[in-house]
Amino acid sequence: MTLLRRVLYWQASLWAASGLVEIAAPHWFLQTLFRQPPYPDLAYVRSMGVMCVAFALIMVLVAQRIEEVWWWAWAFALTDAALATVCGLNALFGPVEGSATLFWWLLAAGNVGFGATLLIGMAGAGDEKPFV
Repeated sequence: MTLLRRVLYWQASLWAASGLVEIAAPHWFLQTLFRQPPYPDLAYVRSMGVMCVAFALIMVLVAQRIEEVWWWAWAFALTDAALATVCGLNALFGPVEGSATLFWWLLAAGNVGFGATLLIGMAGAGDEKPFV
């Protein structure tokens, strides 16, 4: 349970931090830091930032009650798998001409790492407290 709790807290911290940056400085986050092309409307980026912060809060709630609801972490592992897939495929096949792919590869790798660690943590949690 300890590994699973730690992973959830770390991932929640990164989701919340990136969400807050997306809300406060979407232009800097996308165009300066990750060298993406200019976007005509950044409202959707800010909206994603709001969702990232909310998702992080849910991760913290699950982490706080991990002994009782450890299997809820499947939602985060599945999200990580889906995001890794989308980001990896976008890096390979979908970048807009002139945009960097480092951002997409970092997101794909980070989500693979968190997803794999969540699976390891859930395996241990399942041994400690089987889902009956």
